[in-house]
Amino acid sequence: MTENPATRLAVGDTAPAFTLQDQDGRPVSLRDYAGKHVIVYFYPAASTPGCTTQACDFRDSLASLSAAGYVVLGISPDPIGKIIRFAEKESLTFPLLSDEDHAVAAAYGAWGEKKNYGRVYEGLIRSTIVVAPDGTVELAQYNVKATGHVERLRRALGV
Repeated sequence: MTENPATRLAVGDTAPAFTLQDQDGRPVSLRDYAGKHVIVYFYPAASTPGCTTQACDFRDSLASLSAAGYVVLGISPDPIGKIIRFAEKESLTFPLLSDEDHAVAAAYGAWGEKKNYGRVYEGLIRSTIVVAPDGTVELAQYNVKATGHVERLRRALGV
C-alpha cells in the first residue's frame, strides 16, 4: 500500500466530527461520546475473514476496554444491510457504522490508494484512531494487520 501521510491524522490533531447510521438504524455522532476515550476503527468489508477476526476480537475485549473507559466504534464503507447481517451473525454489540461514500474514512486518512497483486486502486485502509476525551487524536495507526490488532492496541493503551 502506498503511504499517504498528508491526509493522515497525527497525535494532537482534532478528530473530525461525524454522524453515521449504525446497525440499529440510529445516528451515531462522535460528539455523542464527548468526554470519553473513543476507539474508531476502520475495516474494509463486513463478513470477510480479516474483518470478522478483528470485529470479534473487539467484541471479546469490549468488557475490559469499557472498564478502562473506552468506547469502540467500527466504520466500513458497507451498506447498512450488510452491516446489520454482520453484527447479527457475529453477535457484535458495539456500534458498526456505514460510511458508504467513505467521506469519514477520507477525513480520518483511512481512504486512499492501495495496491493488491500489482493492481492500484482506491479503497479503505485498515486503520484505528483513538480519540481522547477532549476530542483530539490520542493514537493513530494505519495499515494495521487484523489478526492480533486488538491485543497490540490494548498493550499500546495500557488496558
